[in-house]
Amino acid sequence: MTKVIGLTGGIGSGKTTIAKYFSAMGVPVYIADDAAKKVMQSESIISQIKITFGDSLFEDKVLNRAKLAEIVFNNADKLAQLNAIVHPAVKKDFELWLDENKKYSYVLYEAAILFESGRYKECDVIITVTAPEEIRIERVVKRDNTTREQVLSRMKMQWNDEKRISLSNFVINNSNLKIAKEEVVKILKILNIKQNQS
Repeated sequence: MTKVIGLTGGIGSGKTTIAKYFSAMGVPVYIADDAAKKVMQSESIISQIKITFGDSLFEDKVLNRAKLAEIVFNNADKLAQLNAIVHPAVKKDFELWLDENKKYSYVLYEAAILFESGRYKECDVIITVTAPEEIRIERVVKRDNTTREQVLSRMKMQWNDEKRISLSNFVINNSNLKIAKEEVVKILKILNIKQNQS
């Protein structure tokens, strides 16, 4: 049976970069955030978002994700409401994807809120990606063209590294990409995953 590696870390830790290393080594990778963007385009999810958050978030029938982010990342209750709409759809999507990749011994599930959503309970192995807070803030400000204050408010909505690490099997420090890549190779060896599985 295919085992699931859960990969998580705080905003700006570089989870997606690490996920890409696993993918390059032949491990199928599922990015929960990409899946969430995809399911949020479905009519049923759009309808639920409209009921919960109102029509003002839509411009020409297109969801303004920046506006929605501003609401949910400043209000824990609103974030919980959004997650209650999106997470079940992502879970269903992942199950279908997992079935398509069942020939692999391991697959990787990358999610920012793996612990907060409770999905970590469905993983066989958990890896937390870390990086110093200042590096993380700098990365997100540059990547999302946002402010330091906005990044900090999003960080407050997530678990801290200590809490994540306490429930993880492996930790990858991603302040140096070369060293982080070496850590991925070590983990693959420990889990005995053959590179470029077929």
